[in-house]
Amino acid sequence: MSVVLTAIGFVLVFEGLVFALLPSRLEDLIEALSRFSMDARRGIGLGAVALGVLLLWLARGGS
Repeated sequence: MSVVLTAIGFVLVFEGLVFALLPSRLEDLIEALSRFSMDARRGIGLGAVALGVLLLWLARGGS
């Protein structure tokens, strides 16, 4: 459970920093993402989930 809370905490810190430090760039990113097809966005999301799971698995010791 502490791993999940740690991961959520890191996500919130990172997202908060983006909103606080780069709000205009965030609007540019949202505009750029709107140009991708729905399938491309879904693929990006699934890739991010897979990478996140891999990183958490490695952080917990691998095998």
